[in-house]
Amino acid sequence: MADARNFADAVAYPVLIRPSYVLSGAAMSVVTNEKELEEYLHKATNVSKKFPVVISKFITGAKEIEIDAVADQGNLVVYAISEHVENAGVHSGDATIVFPPQRTFLETMRRIKVIAQKIARELKITGPFNIQFIAKDNDVKVIECNARASRSFPFVSKVMNCNFIELAMRSIMGEKISEINTLSFDLDYVGVKASQFSFTRLKGSDPVLGVEMASTGEVACMGDDFYEAFLKSMFALDHKLPPKSVLLSTGPIESKAGFLESAQSLQAMGIELYATKGTADFLKDNGVATRVLHWPLDKEEPSILSFLEKGKIDLVINIPKNETKKELTNGYLIRRKAIDTNIPLFTNLQLAKRLVEALSKTSRKKLSIKSWDEYC
Repeated sequence: MADARNFADAVAYPVLIRPSYVLSGAAMSVVTNEKELEEYLHKATNVSKKFPVVISKFITGAKEIEIDAVADQGNLVVYAISEHVENAGVHSGDATIVFPPQRTFLETMRRIKVIAQKIARELKITGPFNIQFIAKDNDVKVIECNARASRSFPFVSKVMNCNFIELAMRSIMGEKISEINTLSFDLDYVGVKASQFSFTRLKGSDPVLGVEMASTGEVACMGDDFYEAFLKSMFALDHKLPPKSVLLSTGPIESKAGFLESAQSLQAMGIELYATKGTADFLKDNGVATRVLHWPLDKEEPSILSFLEKGKIDLVINIPKNETKKELTNGYLIRRKAIDTNIPLFTNLQLAKRLVEALSKTSRKKLSIKSWDEYC
């Protein structure tokens, strides 16, 4: 415990705790103070008693990027770089993935390819592999390399019209594979892979995205641009859009500021806006009118819970504020009620912002309906 405390103090909180040899981020946690460090270390060691716990610095506000690739005796045969909509900290199995990347610097992508080539050569990989990267201010770090196919392999194969698994198997079986020169820059369309969750069946669970995987399925859609592909994926997840009314609870001040432009867009679209007191005050100061609804624990009307129960709200954007009990309890009650009343819920700032962008840029009527081979 002393070593853990010293490391966390040296690199500064938050830190990421991960039990060794677990799948889907089980018992993996981001901790922000010493009390949480002790609590989660006990939890992690119970999950994996025989093996060490890994503690690393958690980088906030960073982008996560993946490369799916096939190598032949350490040489890169084909690769696809895709970006996550959500910042790093959301498990890759839960993240919304965009291919080709739309908001990643060209220099970042170049560095990612160079690193992938070096790792493939060093490990003498023959077959499929996936590397996850974290990128901030064009500085690129490797999160992990998995010498296997990933869940995004079929997605990038479909979008690129290049069967990565077929190439991987031919390579593993000893066939000499030539490098595939198809580049994502050549694609005139965009693919979006979004995750499906089953929180309605998991009574009592808190529907917040984090480092531990929670999704139970996924959809993948293609469009002429990001907004079209993204909106199609939201419809494929059975979200009822566009909303006529939205509840906003946008968390800490940096999230409130980050969502301000999106709130202004919602107002411009004529959508009725409801908000919790802090969010409403911030938006009012910045020219966005909302109707204030009371927190669940206030036991006053008009209440968020009663409006959700009566179907007066079509979409909930609830960005968790902090780890204090009151915030967790109030926020949890709102999120849980949204799930239990089948109202679309967004708890991630980046995802919520991209949703508003997509709604403002296009509409259901404008979405093109094309078969896969019309794109490819």
